[in-house]
Amino acid sequence: MNSTIPRLSASVRPEGSLEVLSQLEVNALLDTSARGLYGLFRRCALAVLNCGSETDNAREIFETYRDFGIHLMQTNRGIQLRLENAPASAFVDGRMIRGIQEHLFAVLRDIIYVHNEIQHDSVYDLTDSSHITSAVFHILRNARVLHTGMDPNLVVCWGGHSIGRSEYDYTKEVGYQLGLRGLNVCTGCGPGAMKGPMKGATIGHAKQRIGKGRYLGITEPGIIASEPPNPIVNDLVIMPDIEKRLEAFVRVGHGIVIFPGGAGTMEELLYLLGILMHPENRDHIFPLILTGPAESADYFIEIDGFIRATLGSEAENFYTVVIDDPATVASQLGSAMEDVRSYRYDGNDAFYFNWRLYIEKALQQPFLPTHKAMSELNLTRDQDGHEMAANLRRAFSGIVAGNVKEDGIRAVEKNGPFIIRGDSEIVTAMDRLLIAFAEQNRMKLQGDYSPCYQLVQ
Repeated sequence: MNSTIPRLSASVRPEGSLEVLSQLEVNALLDTSARGLYGLFRRCALAVLNCGSETDNAREIFETYRDFGIHLMQTNRGIQLRLENAPASAFVDGRMIRGIQEHLFAVLRDIIYVHNEIQHDSVYDLTDSSHITSAVFHILRNARVLHTGMDPNLVVCWGGHSIGRSEYDYTKEVGYQLGLRGLNVCTGCGPGAMKGPMKGATIGHAKQRIGKGRYLGITEPGIIASEPPNPIVNDLVIMPDIEKRLEAFVRVGHGIVIFPGGAGTMEELLYLLGILMHPENRDHIFPLILTGPAESADYFIEIDGFIRATLGSEAENFYTVVIDDPATVASQLGSAMEDVRSYRYDGNDAFYFNWRLYIEKALQQPFLPTHKAMSELNLTRDQDGHEMAANLRRAFSGIVAGNVKEDGIRAVEKNGPFIIRGDSEIVTAMDRLLIAFAEQNRMKLQGDYSPCYQLVQ
């Protein structure tokens, strides 16, 4: 334990309208057994409180604050949380930063709801595709982030948490241009390319006197420690796993911007291409722009080359690359919102949740990146492009786990790197891309990067 890091103990009450908890819900959170929620709640709460951390190693974070405690109490005024040895950076003059306080109770809200109403409700069969989509919808609805009566205007921004200063400044400028056009922003809610667009959008909204800008953050327990929510997020949702998190992005968003990033950003891009390339979605209106500053041009050349080598030239039809032009990115997205609106309207689909988008169960089922599962991935040419995209998504998901997720890090330490097998051309393209990411310091926030994978032809 690093005792030099400032810590603070305090009691906090919920901000907003979190409902009073039942005694059963309190008991579930306080249950420290293997079936209880306390461990999950404690890890997610610590991640929220550790906003601004300079490490993305989840195990290191949990080890540093292993004396952190959080206790839920019911009083005659409702619920209260007692924090012990919490990161002092979450407080100003002894009072918790309000944005962090809101996030802390969003964690409480979502963990309880998912446990009680989704995972342990016989109504949901989470092996059924339509039930999974309904579960995503109900989690978002319970978090009150599905806004009716609004035209399409929510832009999802994906990109790396480990990016350079010029790339970060570029994400802010794109966010600013989006804000000037009245567009709202949704990200993975962490640092880097997830924080920059929100920060820029706040200025654009302020100049346009938009007083209720939306800065929606969507995360999940496995990634929240390495990508703690930044306090600009004014709507935070914790989905139960990465697959439901990704589905939430594409169901609530009306367009997507992808900034430079590492393995996690490739996972997101491949997930979306796996959807858009499916025959059921060929005519679906869903704008996708890849963008970055001039010095990132080579990065997008690498991405483009990897997509062509693995998914074929057809995949290029589903995205546009814009280099060093934030105004054009925002303008194209602003114009595309009208196309999205017309498509949704003509198809009698909701503006706030994209029901018509077809997502295969293969992209919805949680992928547990064990050494066995990673070695058995199908990375051969004898499959359609959307199927290849789905399998490549799993491969990059496993690399993310080995890089920054606590369970993945421990598995690699115990059993060695993940073995990823595939056809020569596929493996060669992956190797070239991942080497480029490592050389550009996109795989880790700080320190030398040791690969958690081994590619085998």
